[in-house]
Amino acid sequence: MITDKKGSKKAEKYYDQALIMPETNIMTAPILDSLPIQLIAYYLAVLLGTDADQLRNLAKSVTVE
Repeated sequence: MITDKKGSKKAEKYYDQALIMPETNIMTAPILDSLPIQLIAYYLAVLLGTDADQLRNLAKSVTVE
């Protein structure tokens, strides 16, 4: 679970592990919380053997000169 201190106290019976993020205002929290999610997705892709740098499903107009 990715949460702040207040959220971890409320939901401590629902998770095994938690990543406690610093408390911030409501406008910047989604930006700050997206960073560990992106890192988890990247390292999981590398662990599964997926080429994380190769984009999929690009529009043909982007790839054709």
